[in-house]
Amino acid sequence: MSGILAGLPAEGLALAYLVAAALFIHGLRGLTHPRTAARGNRISAAGMAVAVGATVLWYDILSPGLLAAALLVGAAVGAWLAYTVESTDLPQLVGLFNGLGGGASALVAGAELIEATRATGAALPADVTVAAAVTGLVGGVTFWGSLVAAAKLQGYLETPITYRGETVVKAVLVLAAVVAGAVLVTGGLPASWVPAYWAVVAAATLLGVLVVVPIGGADMPVVIALLNACSGLAAAATGFVLDNSVLIIAGTLVGASGFILTVVMCESMNRSLTAVLAGGFGGSPATGAAAEAYDAPVKSTSPAEVAMLLEVADRVVIVPGYGMAVGQAQHAVAELAALLTDDGVEVVFGVHPVAGRMPGHMNVLLAEANVPYDQMAELDAVNPTFPATDVVLVVGANDVVNPSAVTDPDSPIAGMPVLHVWEADTVVVNKRSLSPGYAGIPNPLFTADNTTMLFGDAREAMQALVTAYEDTR
Repeated sequence: MSGILAGLPAEGLALAYLVAAALFIHGLRGLTHPRTAARGNRISAAGMAVAVGATVLWYDILSPGLLAAALLVGAAVGAWLAYTVESTDLPQLVGLFNGLGGGASALVAGAELIEATRATGAALPADVTVAAAVTGLVGGVTFWGSLVAAAKLQGYLETPITYRGETVVKAVLVLAAVVAGAVLVTGGLPASWVPAYWAVVAAATLLGVLVVVPIGGADMPVVIALLNACSGLAAAATGFVLDNSVLIIAGTLVGASGFILTVVMCESMNRSLTAVLAGGFGGSPATGAAAEAYDAPVKSTSPAEVAMLLEVADRVVIVPGYGMAVGQAQHAVAELAALLTDDGVEVVFGVHPVAGRMPGHMNVLLAEANVPYDQMAELDAVNPTFPATDVVLVVGANDVVNPSAVTDPDSPIAGMPVLHVWEADTVVVNKRSLSPGYAGIPNPLFTADNTTMLFGDAREAMQALVTAYEDTR
């Protein structure tokens, strides 16, 4: 220690790390509910500020000027992203954040090995080299896998890329990473540490790309959650390399919560994690069946007709989907909901866990539009209420309201928990066209007797619906 506060007792640093860890845990607890999520995020950010500040002041990492410049640039980039990235691009941003976390962990562990090689001729303890090998593997997979995931979410790689023998190729890469890691752990000589480590990272790089490219858009919420867990695991492993307790705690919290969320996402799709990683499920939303896939006629409607339905309704459930995000229609939807509520209509937002392209995507958009949290209902809470619902307004959702999950045992989404919107008196589905969702299959809901289609861009359609409803008041 040779930082500004290096002369103080070592217990001071431990106390600062303890405070930071407590703030992390308290902040994470706040993230469990939309009402407290913003506060939880601020508390966690404060914990990170304490941890970074204490580390900078206790250790002489870089010159003060260079370190201040780096912190300033990082803060400026973060603030710029927070204010400029559209809400529709949040999944891509989250994917990039996951990747940067994993990449940073891999680079820090590598730098520590380089420093150890220069400083000592003795073998590093096994716990350090094992942690370094884990960091290189998980960090490399997280970084490159996250870049591919972000590219898929941005639409650059919409179609899953599969090829013959891909399982064998992945197995060979895993074996190569394990062998290089074994050399790192058992090699003994400092000269072997760094080459072996970068061999692990190289194998992880290819593995990260090849694991994610076969995965379709339908599974992206699971991939985002899993990569988030991996970024935490990489950070925790780096904490063992550096003997840094706060990094171990923070990484463990992120990793554990990410894995729990991954399990929840898999259950919400009725898919195993191995099936998700096998890939090939769900391609571009623009591909697949269209109107010719439906034998029964599809009934279309207009904003004026929907407004008349809403005028006489006592209970309305609004189901948001990715189309709402793409059209940035959340504010118009919130305005419509507020008008209905003012007129004494019970309005509920039925939010499916995997609607959108990341966990909680719809909740974030609705919160941005100031939709009251008590109007948001999860799948299990809203499903029993559909038989007592007068009108369901589906805004840009598809797979999460597909009755094939319940009625067709041969469907690719058979068994997936979906919103039973078809049990309501009337269903209005707003979509641009009859194209399938990311699962790539037709939706029988579109031809149901109690369903009408409101075709058009989500924002334009919802704004027209708000205008039409105001004219009926």
